[in-house]
Amino acid sequence: MNEPDVLTSLAGMFVLGIGSQWIASRIRLPSILLLLTAGVIAGPVLQWINPDKLLGNLVLPIVSLSIAVILFEGSMSLRLSDLKAIGRPLAMLLTVGVLVTWALSTIAGIWILNFPFSVSLLLGSILTVTGPTVIGPMLRDIRPTGSTGPIARWEGIVIDPIGAVLAVLVYGAQEALLRGDVQNAATSALQGFLGTMFAGSVVGLLLSVALLQLLARHWVPDHLQSPFTLAVVIGGFTASNLLSHESGLVAVTVMGLLLANQKRVPVRHIFEFKESLSVLLISSLFILLTARLNPVSLLKLGWRGIGFVTFLILVVRPACVWISTIGCGLKKSERIFLSWLAPRGIVAAAVASVFALEMQRTSLPAEEFAAATFMVIIGTVIVYGLTAGILARKLGLSSANPQGILIASGHPGARAIAVALVKEKIPVVLVDKNAQNLSVARMEGLNVFHADILSEAMHHEIDLGGIGRFLALTPNVEVNSIAARRFSELFGRAETYRLSSPTQGHDRRKIASDALFGRVAFSENATYEYLDRRFESGAVIKRTRLTDEFDFDDFRAMYGPDALVLFVLDETGRLSITTTDREITYRAGQTLFALTDLPPEQLPAAEDSGAQR
Repeated sequence: MNEPDVLTSLAGMFVLGIGSQWIASRIRLPSILLLLTAGVIAGPVLQWINPDKLLGNLVLPIVSLSIAVILFEGSMSLRLSDLKAIGRPLAMLLTVGVLVTWALSTIAGIWILNFPFSVSLLLGSILTVTGPTVIGPMLRDIRPTGSTGPIARWEGIVIDPIGAVLAVLVYGAQEALLRGDVQNAATSALQGFLGTMFAGSVVGLLLSVALLQLLARHWVPDHLQSPFTLAVVIGGFTASNLLSHESGLVAVTVMGLLLANQKRVPVRHIFEFKESLSVLLISSLFILLTARLNPVSLLKLGWRGIGFVTFLILVVRPACVWISTIGCGLKKSERIFLSWLAPRGIVAAAVASVFALEMQRTSLPAEEFAAATFMVIIGTVIVYGLTAGILARKLGLSSANPQGILIASGHPGARAIAVALVKEKIPVVLVDKNAQNLSVARMEGLNVFHADILSEAMHHEIDLGGIGRFLALTPNVEVNSIAARRFSELFGRAETYRLSSPTQGHDRRKIASDALFGRVAFSENATYEYLDRRFESGAVIKRTRLTDEFDFDDFRAMYGPDALVLFVLDETGRLSITTTDREITYRAGQTLFALTDLPPEQLPAAEDSGAQR
């Protein structure tokens, strides 16, 4: 290829990749579907991108290094504290579940796809992986309650290096399998698997310790910490592979997990850098890999391919979950949901593409092998992406209209609001980077999350089960606005709120406030300074139930004009945040959450007025 064609192809990969991600976010579709479509159109259909001509022998190394960075970034989103609740079912899914999926997928490859045993065994090992890059966005949209979210997140990341190593060992045992020497092949594969996992774990541990020492001693300047870590990840991946073939994926996964869960050195900025890089790599990789795909191979599979995908969804995944979680304490609804959540993604695509390239040198069906994997990716993403949320709501694990609130701030006023809501069984999560605020909140029995509200990493780590709206209560007007804008992508504009900005006597600030994002909560006067002053002077959150005998006029007469209604809970359990852009009609049966200056001991008793619930 000449230089202009190379430049055009490279630019096209990045533009199509990020463009597909952007369009998918706007129309709220799984980005992988648009990436696959764009890759096929740009590759085999229009011949704009030809990866083999563009990169030649560099295709495999580039794919391998990209997957290493993606897995490192993914493992940095895992929290070891989750294992207290999900350790046993997760361990069973990663052992028994892998074996069940591998065995049944292999059988399906033989019976449905008519692949040779050795090829079916390889395909089955690849399909043990799930897609963390697909599961993550799905979980953020569904926001399931309970342990299903953490289990799915952990499984999706940790199982990837396991499946990749299995595939490598199976392919390495091809000669023995072709000779019919299954026993030697199995023994060799088992020894290789254990050796690879051990080598990768040791390398990952040693590199993590070394990197932490360098960062803790400030031997790496701040502006180089992210690129330096990237260099260590790539170097460690390569070194581990040289030590034990394909142990590099294990090494980078261990590195990410250890770095994310230590308390000695702050690494959140490193995670955010890796996250942006991973988005670019995932987008470009999908374009690169699907551009190599031959659509004719997909058509050749025909009904066999559809039958294979159907078998994986209806038989293999449910069998994997139900067998491996026996006696693990999961609810029936949680097991059903996990049985319907196993989309494949970039790791399956990358590993299958690598082996398809290797198989082209043999008589094995390389094109059909790659096509079957991509058909599984497409089918599982479509089915799970369109139906998993509906199933979660039917099972009671998610709500079509969740009433919980994510509150940005842990200051005393925010805690008082949270306590009042939690007493009415409204889920609340407080997010703050001030550890002291959160420590007090924990002692008050509140659900808290230690993070910067503007951190991209937080979106991947926080459990938003039962949460349906966002309320920014920080003292920084700009932070409130930016946070509201970001969370509007998750909750929608109608359910993102912020405090009013101080505009009195400042025309310039007034103009700026008009451009701020998010619905103004409570009232125009309810700035952070106003609320803080009220709480400091002894104001409390008062819950008052309106009845036919005690209506809103009676409420106003009793508590005066300074009583500020913050929330309204109707008789159906629906919570509304009062705003400046909508008037609420008050009626009997509603419960008002109002900020009043009267201390509780001076308020009339519920039986005296019918006011207090």
